[in-house]
Amino acid sequence: MRHPDSVPVVRRLLPAALSLALLAPGLALAETPREQALEARIAQLEQQVQALLAAQPQQAAQVQALRQDVDQVKATAPAALAAGKQPIQRTSITPGAAPGTTFRVGGFIKADFLSTSTGDGQLADDATGRALYLPGQTPVAGAGGSGERSDWDTNFHAKFSRLGFGLDHVADNGDKAGALIEVDFFGNALGNQNATNTYGTTVRHAYMYWNNWLAGQTWSNFMDAGLMPEAADFVGPTDGVLFVRQAQIRYTNGGFSVALENPETTLVNGTSSDRGTLPDLTARYNWKGDWGHFGVAGIVRQLKVDRSVGGVDYDDDSFAGGVTVGGRWVMSPRNALHYQLTGGEGIARYVGLGITGDATLDAADGSLDSTGVLAGFVGWRHNINERLRTNLIYARSDYDNATAAGGLVTRNVQSIRGNVFYTPMPKVDVGAELMYGVREIEDGRKGDISRVQFTTKYSF
Repeated sequence: MRHPDSVPVVRRLLPAALSLALLAPGLALAETPREQALEARIAQLEQQVQALLAAQPQQAAQVQALRQDVDQVKATAPAALAAGKQPIQRTSITPGAAPGTTFRVGGFIKADFLSTSTGDGQLADDATGRALYLPGQTPVAGAGGSGERSDWDTNFHAKFSRLGFGLDHVADNGDKAGALIEVDFFGNALGNQNATNTYGTTVRHAYMYWNNWLAGQTWSNFMDAGLMPEAADFVGPTDGVLFVRQAQIRYTNGGFSVALENPETTLVNGTSSDRGTLPDLTARYNWKGDWGHFGVAGIVRQLKVDRSVGGVDYDDDSFAGGVTVGGRWVMSPRNALHYQLTGGEGIARYVGLGITGDATLDAADGSLDSTGVLAGFVGWRHNINERLRTNLIYARSDYDNATAAGGLVTRNVQSIRGNVFYTPMPKVDVGAELMYGVREIEDGRKGDISRVQFTTKYSF
């Protein structure tokens, strides 16, 4: 490459060399030591000039070769680099992955500030229902509640903050494969509210996919996470929504998907029964367009119990199932309607974070009597402007319990909530929400819950 000072040097040396050359004949007549030194200096300058002139073609060739290398790199670089975007790093962030694998990281930091009052007794200290709305925990007099209205109890936390890592790869033949793992901090308390407020990391999603196949833990194929309305609460329309994440094997082709999912039977007035032989079978079909999206899904499952209670052995199983429809309708550029309706027998585990059990164990004959379920919600979203929006949400579920369940089990739950969200800049959300809910038990008694909640979230 040509030295930046090479041309000016040549221009300075050439006049000096020519002047000395004109004086050379006269000087040659004198052979004093001074004159001999001057002749040597002239010869040295002439050699430097010739060397600089000889180097110019070589330097020009080097510059041209370098330009060709730069053009070749530009032609083969990714479009992002051509547009001026520079890579975060020069080497792969996933050296153990197949060449060409892309890595992604995302999530959000969410802080919640809640104040809650209940009509028939306080929620227990450190109850999960203090961090999010759990309809089944609403106190009712005589069913876990004292019958006295509580004061307003305030709780602050950031446990629903979330972090996810994903990998995606496309092979030369077009095959696609990848994986995702996502966690939040809604685990058991590892400290206390006196000082550390530490909570354990919990797995939300952990799955891999290969073309149309998925294996691992993610949303149940029976539910549709895309129709959830925006809420300050962790779920929102909890009373009537399908909400389950679990391990499964799923096949998807276009709008159709079918899955075999983890079986688990929950019992009214009891615990879960992990005795299922057959996995839950779910199937779904979704339609999407500019108008929004709509989906219909079904589930068939086995309820099973095999245990000893009070010295009596119980061993029974029965089949259960249900159907759900729902979606999101874009009514106008500023308005959208979110909705879902679900019905079935023995599918209570899938509704509202397990408000009640899938079935009742009849102690008289040892049989399983499944719980009938009818659940749904509707949510209206209105965008006031580009930064300000509001949501109004109503949700409800009703349960047809077996006689053996008794009079203290949940008959129905319902809630209504309104909120407003403001986005001062991209990826930053600030929201406020007011909620009121009611729980009724089989003997007709009711309990209510009121909550004011503020939330902040930064997504990345």
